[in-house]
Amino acid sequence: MTRSTSLLTLGIALVALAAAPHAGGQGRQETPPGTTQMAPMYNAKTESTIKGTVEAVEEVTGEGRMGGRMDGRSMSGTHIVLETETGSVEVHLGPSAFLEEKKLKLAEGDRVEVLGSRVTMGAEEVFLAREIKRGEDSWTLRDASGRPLWRMGGR
Repeated sequence: MTRSTSLLTLGIALVALAAAPHAGGQGRQETPPGTTQMAPMYNAKTESTIKGTVEAVEEVTGEGRMGGRMDGRSMSGTHIVLETETGSVEVHLGPSAFLEEKKLKLAEGDRVEVLGSRVTMGAEEVFLAREIKRGEDSWTLRDASGRPLWRMGGR
């Protein structure tokens, strides 16, 4: 191998190593002060079911009032504030257009049961819904591993 080929190979390897921590969101580094922290993705290990009464239904746009982002995308969409036996919980349902397509419309006072993952975004905790039930009605928003159905054509 010639010297120029060796240097080229070494250069390509160094570029690949430098880019590796950023590929697919793996190997995230600590967020420098003053920058927006990426939120963790849905975590099946923190999955639980919460029950309560809808206190508020909120349409969140942009980065929303939480200032967090999920998987590199904003947490915009429909959120509910659920009053449970242990206090209020903010629940992220998903993009509003997807919920309209699924004919999921909630109102203050609705009693619901939500299966999802509790994750921390900055200093706030949010609950990412995977399934939601209201009376006899039930909607699936994410698959069993937590992947959003709105990214998979609603399957």
